[in-house]
Amino acid sequence: MAHDQIETMRKQIDQINLQILELINQRAALVQEVGKAKEKQGSNRFDPERERQMLNQLVEHNKGPFNDNTIRHLFKQIFQVSLDLQNDDKKKVLLVSRKKKAEDTVITVKGVEFGGASPILIAGPCSVESYEQVRAVAENHVKRGLRTLRGGAYKPRTSPYDFQGLGEEGLKILKRIGDEYNLVTISEIVTPADLELAAQYIDVIQIGARNMQNFELLKAAGRLNHPVLLKRGLSATIEEFIYAAEYILSEGNSQVMLCERGIRTYEKATRNTLDISAVPLLKQETHLPVFVDVTHSTGRRDLLLPTAKAGIAVGSDGIMVEVHPDPDVALSDAKQQLNIPDFNRFVDELIASGLYKGEVVAARG
Repeated sequence: MAHDQIETMRKQIDQINLQILELINQRAALVQEVGKAKEKQGSNRFDPERERQMLNQLVEHNKGPFNDNTIRHLFKQIFQVSLDLQNDDKKKVLLVSRKKKAEDTVITVKGVEFGGASPILIAGPCSVESYEQVRAVAENHVKRGLRTLRGGAYKPRTSPYDFQGLGEEGLKILKRIGDEYNLVTISEIVTPADLELAAQYIDVIQIGARNMQNFELLKAAGRLNHPVLLKRGLSATIEEFIYAAEYILSEGNSQVMLCERGIRTYEKATRNTLDISAVPLLKQETHLPVFVDVTHSTGRRDLLLPTAKAGIAVGSDGIMVEVHPDPDVALSDAKQQLNIPDFNRFVDELIASGLYKGEVVAARG
């Protein structure tokens, strides 16, 4: 076959390619319209009977040289990408997404900026055990210029026989301490029924790792006009974590913060595995403040400082760490909490690193 003949046929192929492209795009536009109509009707986008009818019609009119199986395969690919196109049309831009809101969300509570220009420390006992216990931590907070106090009033525990928290009495203690020392208080709530009660006592509601996909709790928290700190689940992907936050925002509450607290892996050297890459990923994908819980991610006092440095270095808005006046007698997480002198050294060394500048200049007492 002469070279000129080959070139002529290639040009014909090019023209047919363009015709196929135009027809495929025409088909795609019609598929999108069908998808919108189905959505209004409330019917399923995928109709297997309709797909079978189209395949049978194509095979019936197939005159070769492609065999019938090849035709089925080619058009099933077209049908699949058409369905994907319909699903893409249906997807909303998430409320948590940078595409929805380019600037960082800053949540201000009692003058404390969560997600502001400088990282902050969120510190306090694992569990609220008594007024005296929390007061000792609060007094040290004031001396160090810290403003944010965490403490568990409800404790979802692995064993039903472990300390479950003081409940409402714990919330009342946090309320009293918060008012007396002008501290922002954070505590975990585990059931939707307790949210409105908790909002009367504490400044920020925490939804813990074990409840990250408690969707009724997320939706109920979304109906409150109250700040929420959401922790990543033990085995949750970044996508699942983001969608959990979306549940809260979708109900109207935009005061949401995220907390990376380590995920469960095969590694046994630490309590969990701190996914430090989650911080920049979440900062890129969402506009929400992001914190790192170094206590629960490591479960080791000797790793709290280096992981805190790492968390701030990769862009987190702050660090969460547990501190107890006497960890050896703590009713929960005794081995991983810092005592007050060790906590002060932790703060000093974090400041000395240059990564954390402190929150308020205050006299040491």
